[in-house]
Amino acid sequence: MKIKIWKYIFILLLVGVIIFGIYQFFFRKENTKDKIEETAQVTTEIKPLRIGISNFDTINPLLSNHREVQNISKLIFEPLITLNENYKTELCLASECSKISPTSYIIKIDNNKKWQDGTTLKAEDITFTIEKLKEGRSIYSSEVEKVGNVEILDDSTVKINLNEEVPFFEYHLTFPILPKHLYLEEDFYTCAKTPIGTGMYKISSISANEITLQRNEEWWNIENKKAKIETIQIKLYAEMGEVYNSFKLGNVDIFTTSHGNLEQYIGTIGYAKIENKGREFDYLAFNCADPILQHTEVRKALAYAIDKASIIASVYENEKVKADFPLDYGNYLYQQVKNSITYNQEQAKNILQENEWQYKYNRWQKKENNKTITLNLNLTVDSSNEKRVLVAENIKAQLEQIGIKVNIQKVSNINYQKILENKNYQMLLTGVYNSYTPEVQFFLGENNLQNYTNEEMNNLLTEVKQITDENLLKQKYQRIIEIYQEEQPFLSLYRNKQTVVKSQNLSGEVTGNLYFSYYHLENWHRI
Repeated sequence: MKIKIWKYIFILLLVGVIIFGIYQFFFRKENTKDKIEETAQVTTEIKPLRIGISNFDTINPLLSNHREVQNISKLIFEPLITLNENYKTELCLASECSKISPTSYIIKIDNNKKWQDGTTLKAEDITFTIEKLKEGRSIYSSEVEKVGNVEILDDSTVKINLNEEVPFFEYHLTFPILPKHLYLEEDFYTCAKTPIGTGMYKISSISANEITLQRNEEWWNIENKKAKIETIQIKLYAEMGEVYNSFKLGNVDIFTTSHGNLEQYIGTIGYAKIENKGREFDYLAFNCADPILQHTEVRKALAYAIDKASIIASVYENEKVKADFPLDYGNYLYQQVKNSITYNQEQAKNILQENEWQYKYNRWQKKENNKTITLNLNLTVDSSNEKRVLVAENIKAQLEQIGIKVNIQKVSNINYQKILENKNYQMLLTGVYNSYTPEVQFFLGENNLQNYTNEEMNNLLTEVKQITDENLLKQKYQRIIEIYQEEQPFLSLYRNKQTVVKSQNLSGEVTGNLYFSYYHLENWHRI
């Protein structure tokens, strides 16, 4: 009998242990699930993105002269045509852009696209913006200087008439569009109203030290995912040094700078940097009509003999980057060709020797039409440009290493401008600010600075104006680059660079170019 009682007690205890175990299992599981969910909520907390800039002027994109303001403003204000990471055009506010003649374009917009106050985007907003640009007080004014007039055909259509043909005119439609209705009773240049756009973010507040942007929940671009970052804080500083210090203290997540040697300002750890090639392009022009420089082998020998890396290191402390062609800043139509000319002084001497030049009596010379010509060259430089004077001296020293004599002509800026106008020089140090357009007529077409002429090149430059097929366009540009390499009418030297610096606490793919630094921002988040 006692055995049966203990047996029942044992069974009851066993059942109790099992029930307790089951209870504990499910309780702990539920508790763990709650903790995981709680942790997930903490780790996915959406933090503001903090962008640092210095020397801020105005957030109105048509009035600002600040490169980084123009960069950031593309998050707020949008153009008719935008550019992707490879500088290819893409429709933005324009739903259609049709070239109906060499000097006329039809632009259509979608009236379902709204301003950030809910007002409908209309054709009159396009004409209003172009009228403001035509007044000449914007950095975008040059984009419309060839525009004769703009006709409104209906609420969603305009016709742009040019005074003359502009190759790749679509690239000139990348200026931001502003709303006419916001400025109906206002002086556009002094208006204190907060500007509105059509973009991914809108301005929620402006103070002396910060501009706050909020995600535009009604953004028209539904094909893109909604940005994870709800708020962007644009931190405003008086000097770039303050941006560096704030970044080191963890108060800024991302900034853009043109300074090299960043390590001396912000150290070496805790960040990543992305370098983008700039559009300030310097080159050495060769006068192809000159009795000596008309010889292709001389121009190629000069190109082989000059070490660009040495110039960049010694004169610019590596704040520049080597350039090989006007479009090598990242344009999709630039492709490096085989047998590109790179620094090789022995090859420079070989080319001269293969073309009957002889090095005698400490100079290169050649018999031509019963006369002896020698490689004694003049290099002209603007004396007021101290950096270029140093570059000229560097080039002189390099060329004299292989026996090419160089005389540097330092001229005043006034005389330098006259030389440019008259094209009266042998070699000339100069530079330009590249347009976003892939047009290279300025460098290689008729009436170019180098007095260079090539019938095939002229035909190619005429053809590419009319080509819309991307593959065919690439083929034509590859041939243009090949001819440039073969004939070397000028030597591309270097261009500036912009560096985007981001904290390791900023997660997501940061890619960009000189047009825009915030591609794929919709996937970024701050850890």
